[in-house]
Amino acid sequence: MPPKDPDSAATPSFRTKPRRSKAVRRLVIWYRRNAAVTTLVDTATTSATAAGSVAGSVAGSVVSSAGTVAGSVLQPLVFDPLRRLQGGNNDEEDSIHDNDRLWVAVDGMGGDHAPGAILEGCLEAIARLPLRVRFVGETDRVQAAAAEMGLTDAMNAAIETGHLDLVASGPSVEMHEEATVVRRKRDASINMAMNLVKKGEALAVYSAGNSGAVMASAIFRLGRLAGIERPAIGALFPTKDPGQPVLVLDVGANMDSKPSYLHQFALLGNIYSRDVLQVTKPRVGLLNIGEEECKGNDLAVKTYALLSKESRLLFAGNCEGRDVLSGAFDVVVCDGFTGNVLLKFLESVGSVLLGVLRAELPRGRRGKVGSAFLRSNLKRIKKRLDHAEHGGALLLGVNGICVIGHGSSRALSVLSALRLAHSAASHGVMDDLAALGNTSSTVGV
Repeated sequence: MPPKDPDSAATPSFRTKPRRSKAVRRLVIWYRRNAAVTTLVDTATTSATAAGSVAGSVAGSVVSSAGTVAGSVLQPLVFDPLRRLQGGNNDEEDSIHDNDRLWVAVDGMGGDHAPGAILEGCLEAIARLPLRVRFVGETDRVQAAAAEMGLTDAMNAAIETGHLDLVASGPSVEMHEEATVVRRKRDASINMAMNLVKKGEALAVYSAGNSGAVMASAIFRLGRLAGIERPAIGALFPTKDPGQPVLVLDVGANMDSKPSYLHQFALLGNIYSRDVLQVTKPRVGLLNIGEEECKGNDLAVKTYALLSKESRLLFAGNCEGRDVLSGAFDVVVCDGFTGNVLLKFLESVGSVLLGVLRAELPRGRRGKVGSAFLRSNLKRIKKRLDHAEHGGALLLGVNGICVIGHGSSRALSVLSALRLAHSAASHGVMDDLAALGNTSSTVGV
C-alpha cells in the first residue's frame, strides 16, 4: 500500500485556535449584540479564551474567569447608569478634625439588640463622621456587651481620645412597656439622653427604643415647638433621583389626626426639606387616593383646603400612592396610620425585589455568568431600598433634634441614623423651626 499522505492526517489549516467552550461563546454573542460595547468585546473574549486554555475542560473555571475578566472590562460602561442609581459618594474624609466634631446623645439601652449593637454603631460613626457620642446606658451591661463583642479596646480608645463619653443611667424603658413609664423611670437612659440635649450638652439625640416612650420623653423633657399641637415622625424615602429623597410625615406618631395637624406637618416638613435637604422650593403633597381636590375622606378634603391657602409653602396638590417615590414631590403629608403602613411596606421591597431577581436568573453556568455581572449592581439597588441604610426617622415638632431608630437596629442602622442626626444638627434647622411658631397662624378644625 502506498504511504499515507502526511498532509491528510494534519489538522486543517483553518483550525488555528482552540475551540471556545459553549458558555464562553454564548457570553461573546450576548455582548456583541450591544453596539455600545463592541470595541471592548475582543479584549474580554481574548481574556476568557486564555482562561479556557489554562482551565482545560473545567467549564466552571472558564465561566468564573470569563465573568471576572469581562466584568472588570465591560461593567464600568454597561452598568454605569445602574451605578448612578445608588447616588452620591459614601466615602468619608480620610481625617476628621476634632474641632469639627459635634456632640450627639445616644440612648444606649434602646432597641432589641442593645447595648452591643448600638455601641458598635456608635464606634463606627465616630470613625467615619465628625461627631462625638455621649453614650447613655447601664454601665455594667454596656461593658459586658463590649467584652462579648470584642469592642472593649475600641471603646476604651474612643474614651481616651475624648470622642466617646459613657454616661451611667438607671433601669431602662423596655420595648413592651407603656410610653408613660418615662414619668416613673426618671433616670432611664432615654430620659437622661433627652436631658443632655435640653442642657445643651448634645445637639441631637438618637434612640432605637420604644418609639412611644421616645416621643413621650421628648415632649416631657424638650417640649413642643410654639404653634405645634402634635409632633410628627418624618422618614426619608428613596426616589428615582438618588440625590433627592422624599420626606414622608407622619409615619407613626399620630394614629388619629386632624386637618390642623397635617397642616402643621407640612410646615415642619417644608422647613426640614429646605434647610437640611437643600431643596430651594420644596413641593409639598398630600397623600390621597386621587389628584382631584374633591377626592379622599373628610380629613383629606379639609386638609387640602388648608394647604391650598398656605402661603409659606409650595403646595403641589394631592399625591397618589404611586407618586410617592416618583420624585414629583419633596414632602408628602399623611396621618400616622397611613404613613406607618407605607413605611413598613417599603421596608420589605428591597429584600423581595432581590429575591425575585435571584429566582428569575437562569440556573447553571448561564446563571453564574449573569450573577457575576449583576452582583455588585444588585447590591447597590438593595442598598438604596434597605431601611437600614436610612437608619431612622426624625421627630419633628419638639424643641430639639431627635432621631428615632427601628427597634431591630444594628450597627449599620445606628451609623446611618447618626449621620442623619449630624446632618440636621449642622444645618441650624432648629432656628427656623423655632421661628415657625412666631409666624404660625391659628388653624382650627
